[in-house]
Formats: sequence, structure tokens, C-alpha cells
Amino acid sequence: MNRKAALKKIKAAAKARGLRFETRELTRHTAVQVGDTTRTLGRHNEVDDVTAGKFFDQFADELGGKGWWR
Repeated sequence: MNRKAALKKIKAAAKARGLRFETRELTRHTAVQVGDTTRTLGRHNEVDDVTAGKFFDQFADELGGKGWWR
């Protein structure tokens, strides 16, 4: 999965639920905040599907439960 596509998917889900979405560039990662949850995503052009799934699962509490992105 493309990194930009992953961030776009999270941003759209946050907007649909009326949650705050922010990104901050760190040294080698991007910090993504949705509501009160903040996680980091490596700054690679491509993110493998397993890593993307685990990253999306970290926002499950904010965005509607496990598997919200499917």
C-alpha cells in the first residue's frame, strides 16, 4: 500500500467521524494523531499490507473497531 494512500484513508475516516486528524514530521517517522490516539508511521514510499493493517488496527478504538478500514 502506498504511504500517502494509507494516510488519506485514515484522514477520511477521522473526518467522517468528526475527529481531529493531525500529522507531524519527526526525524524518520510521521506522527499521526486521530482524536486522542497518536502513533507513528515510517517514512517509506510503500508500506507492506501487514504493516498497514497493524497500523490501522492501532486506531480501532477511535475509528469504529477492528477492521474499520475494510
